[in-house]
Amino acid sequence: MIEPMTVAALHRAYSNGAISVGELLHDCLARARNDSHQAWISLLSDEQLETYIINLADHSPADLPLYGIPFAIKDNIDLADLPTTAGCPDYSYQPSEHAFVVAKLIAAGAVPIGKTNLDQFATGLVGTRSPYGECHNSINGDYISGGSSAGSAVSVADGQVVFSLGTDTAGSGRVPAAFNNILGLKGSIGRISCRGVVPACKSLDCVTIFAKTSDDLAAIWPVAAQFDEQDEFARLQPELIKAVAPNFKFGVASAEQLEFFADDAAKSCYHQAITTLTEMGGQAVIIDLAPFSQAAKLLYEGPWVAERLAALREFFSAHQEQTLPVIQTIIGGAANYSAADAYAALYQLKALKRQADQQLAQVDFIVTPTTGTIYTIDEVKADPITLNSNLGFYTNFMNLLDYSAIALPAGFRQNGTKQGLPFGITLFGPAFYEDALLSIASRWQKQLPLPLGALQAQPQTIDLCVCGAHLSGMALNHQLSNKGAKLIKQTHTAPSYRLFALNEGFPRRPAMVRDTKQGTSIEVEIWRLGSEFLAEFLMGIGAPLGLGKVELEDGQWVSGFISEPCATDNAEEITHLKSWRNFKA
Repeated sequence: MIEPMTVAALHRAYSNGAISVGELLHDCLARARNDSHQAWISLLSDEQLETYIINLADHSPADLPLYGIPFAIKDNIDLADLPTTAGCPDYSYQPSEHAFVVAKLIAAGAVPIGKTNLDQFATGLVGTRSPYGECHNSINGDYISGGSSAGSAVSVADGQVVFSLGTDTAGSGRVPAAFNNILGLKGSIGRISCRGVVPACKSLDCVTIFAKTSDDLAAIWPVAAQFDEQDEFARLQPELIKAVAPNFKFGVASAEQLEFFADDAAKSCYHQAITTLTEMGGQAVIIDLAPFSQAAKLLYEGPWVAERLAALREFFSAHQEQTLPVIQTIIGGAANYSAADAYAALYQLKALKRQADQQLAQVDFIVTPTTGTIYTIDEVKADPITLNSNLGFYTNFMNLLDYSAIALPAGFRQNGTKQGLPFGITLFGPAFYEDALLSIASRWQKQLPLPLGALQAQPQTIDLCVCGAHLSGMALNHQLSNKGAKLIKQTHTAPSYRLFALNEGFPRRPAMVRDTKQGTSIEVEIWRLGSEFLAEFLMGIGAPLGLGKVELEDGQWVSGFISEPCATDNAEEITHLKSWRNFKA
């Protein structure tokens, strides 16, 4: 596998023969099938993928700008090979053709791998509102991935694809980028066609692009952002758009208008980002964030929620019970608004846009945190509405005010309970400002060469299978917990092991021996340990025990405690108890 996977790196590898298109794409599909974050809803079959590979046989990077580049598609965007679910099994349908943007990307040589998980009907910023499972953060699985384009961001961050398509109505193409240490480009409304996309708020929806580098976004953007005359909301790029000068001005809100929801580590990251922008030649200008914040409240506290109902009226009327309770609450709230309310809110929005545009006119772009904080999955499950709303503090106004935006990685929290989690900023400007934002993003990544995605951001770890005194709550578990190891799951081995209790030593230790004829399934735990501790840990293991490979009940092989067969000579066999816990009890 080529790491990091970028457009340029793969094209070099294809051109010099380091890897073939078929090898790379089948490897990406295998990675996706082994995904542990619940990022995918459906994947291509080997046969379907092979069709795409065959179609590339007479081409090369010289004639196709995205030749052999694997990508993921949010499952509210049509791919003719797979059903579109929008995160709701009862809504699922089989499209007869690709969405316009998907077709353009495929024509340029890009190859889809599958459809990704999302907050149901793209309603949410958390990534947990899905009957296909809660999508886990790619860097720390206890935390949310962000949404609604949850799996699209995670699949890129985790190196399963080079880029992905998401959608953005209230921040869905930016929040997951920030939470997974990648970039998210939200162009102006209508710049990327939404034909073949399940609408959320049709007048506001944007198809977005996730990638690890600004260079990748710059390569993908002109392919994706082609005018579609059959999309009634499509808009052409004006010919003259100002560029960002080397010595640029950028807007920042005053301290009293910023909100970090008690996340002081995020606050520190944001102020460091301001310093980095000034080191790039920028001049910070204080702007008034109030009109932007007031516009943001209109999205869910005003009649625009009725547009979500308009998009799904027939299905929602007949199948409301088949949607998640939180989705019923949000979309069902549309009944509280009248046409008069919609017009009154539209007039209010027009006034706020005039004020916001005046603030934006003072600078080349404005920079905010992408979000003020991040939450664990358990926190969001306990308070799904309020915490989701908090995440939209800096994002909900963007499409209402018709701005273009790019979310950028901006470092990692250095302290507190969220230490090690990524932080992101968003740069935004007027409509059709995408090229200018991409140029600043390129300069940003050169100035601040952060790890790319999750694979580089994560410390190297090893998953360790334990079966005895290192189990949670047992005598030697502290040897793991003191080194920061995390319990990944409780499971069982394949039915191929015998268990013995050694008679020497204190505390007593188990010996697990592979025996495919007389063995059974043994209770085990999988702990994730920093690889820097592995040598130290291994030194503390006394004979006849050691580390080797253990087969789990799902067929996966992991590193774990095993024993030499000689250990059974004077040991007590406890295989029939099927676990060390049962023996100790």
